[in-house]
Amino acid sequence: MSLFDIDNIQKKLKELEEETSKQEFWENDDNEHRTEVLSEIKKIKGKCTAFQKVKSEINNLLELTELVKLEEDEEVARDIIKNTKSLEKEVEKLELQSLLSGKYDSNNAIITIHPGAGGTESQDWAEMLYRMYTRWATKNSYEVKELDYLEGEEAGLKSVTFEVVRENAYGYLKSEMGVHRLVRISPFDSGGRRHTSFASVEVLPEITDDVEININPDDLRIDTYRASGAGGQHINKTSSAVRITHIPTNIVVACQSERSQIQNRETAMRMLKSRLLNLKEQEQKEKIEDLKGEQKDIAWGSQIRSYVFCPYTMVKDHRTNHEVGNVQAVMDGDIDEFIDSYLKKFSKLNGKGE
Repeated sequence: MSLFDIDNIQKKLKELEEETSKQEFWENDDNEHRTEVLSEIKKIKGKCTAFQKVKSEINNLLELTELVKLEEDEEVARDIIKNTKSLEKEVEKLELQSLLSGKYDSNNAIITIHPGAGGTESQDWAEMLYRMYTRWATKNSYEVKELDYLEGEEAGLKSVTFEVVRENAYGYLKSEMGVHRLVRISPFDSGGRRHTSFASVEVLPEITDDVEININPDDLRIDTYRASGAGGQHINKTSSAVRITHIPTNIVVACQSERSQIQNRETAMRMLKSRLLNLKEQEQKEKIEDLKGEQKDIAWGSQIRSYVFCPYTMVKDHRTNHEVGNVQAVMDGDIDEFIDSYLKKFSKLNGKGE
């Protein structure tokens, strides 16, 4: 567990708890700092609890192993093997969580999928990606909350925005940000020709109320409208849908998942804050990269991952070179290998989690 430095983590926890014991911590006006400290204490305690649980299970297995050495018992031996495999997965999960040290990694994730050029073919691909992420979320006990959905003209979708809710959702799913490429025999082509389609996936952390983002109300255009589309599968047919346009940046967010216009507006404002914070940090990042002389190709089509259904089957991540041959399993939500390889590679490059 070299990635999980329990001694330093417990030392950090002690320092933070000592800070909260001081009277000035509660009396000063720095609410943002106070919130950050309390949030960090909560996260560290969670890590320590998980570590102690795994440590206890390891000790139990070691004790059972010693008993089997003294007195052979096939049933106990089988249990040891079974529990060891299960514990191995827990350790891997714990190590992976230790890579999530980014500022917003513990937050919920807001994901938006847009199809590329290509009409029905690309819109169907966007729908397939949406299904893939919802399957992944369900398998990992995350809640998916659809915020806005615009169905395609013949099939698929024109755009979808949804929230993945639970701790560390953004930390894991930030690896999915970028352009995804599909190669397959199109079911919409009567000639049975092979098509290449693209869809973009935007992943942002949900910005909580303790993060200060100053938005001038005069910079906003707020429209309300009646949701329309496929029906109950995706929307509530009410007149409570809200669309907010941030005029200076032309960022548009929409929410139609709630029955209340007030709730939709609150959710849309959180989405806008996430987009504005991402824009601000991206601009700062580009300034730093300009100083370094680095230029990155961000043109449409510079895919992060390719999904090939024909003439062979393979999913390949072009950032990590990780490949999987079972395309259908990936489309059914088995994307943990890609998330793992991304976090392990880029945490090493950065010296820590993003």
